[in-house]
Amino acid sequence: MACAGLLTVCLLRPPAPQPQPQTPRHPQLAPDPGPAGHTLFQDVFRRADKNDDGKLSFEEFQNYFADGVLSLGELQELFSGIDGHLTDNLETEKLCDYFSEHLGVYRPVLAALESLNRAVLAAMDATKLEYERASKVDQFVTRFLLRETVSQLQALQSSLEGASDTLEAQAHGWRSDAESVEAQSRLCGSRRAGRRALRSVSRSSTWSPGSSDTGRSSEAEMQWRLQVNRLQELIDQLECKRQVQVAEEGLQDFHRALRCYVDFTGAQSHCLHVSAQKMLDGASFTLYEFWQDEASW
Repeated sequence: MACAGLLTVCLLRPPAPQPQPQTPRHPQLAPDPGPAGHTLFQDVFRRADKNDDGKLSFEEFQNYFADGVLSLGELQELFSGIDGHLTDNLETEKLCDYFSEHLGVYRPVLAALESLNRAVLAAMDATKLEYERASKVDQFVTRFLLRETVSQLQALQSSLEGASDTLEAQAHGWRSDAESVEAQSRLCGSRRAGRRALRSVSRSSTWSPGSSDTGRSSEAEMQWRLQVNRLQELIDQLECKRQVQVAEEGLQDFHRALRCYVDFTGAQSHCLHVSAQKMLDGASFTLYEFWQDEASW
């Protein structure tokens, strides 16, 4: 509003009433985000909850947490211990509370991750609004800061991945040879194995500073990353579509039928790959089929 208009409004306004003594109001506090890591866990377990009912069945729990180290019985014991009601529906909030109570030295780490996530989102929003209007020098500074932020995060990620891979390798080594073979077989079909494969693909596709064509290499790198992201989404969507219960007296016949089915299916022209993975309990199999398209399947 212009100064003249503001002055007119002030002159026409009736005399202000005498201020009445008021009790001081306490400033409103932002809602408590909960314990460190709680928001992060909510997001993680929401992805594990395939039917979005706020609960995890044991099947969903097993599909998400099976790491090839804990046996089926150990996973069931953990599930029941967290649940407490011996039901097949574990509320995701109970999972959040359980892991929040066992954070230990990772409590400040997860708290920092949540703060970092908010800070990065705020910075990205500001960058989208301000970058195009900024001067060339300011744009250069923004690119430099963003590039260095990515570099620092990638360095941290490499350290964490190395520690995670080492602990998993040690955990597999502590089991007996037979269990280790089964664990590795189970892990090959797991979410973690897929992400480890994606990690190696992503690293192999990065642009080398010695490349002769910067623009072409950057474009190729971007295409690689897009393909890796699509593959990541597909791997995360892999889930059990059908379950078949086999009577104990029919297990041998089932094994023979399964071998025949795998051989027959793998010979089909539109079948890209078929694989049967034996689970840790020795009596369960997970069958993976990859087809050229839905019509062929």
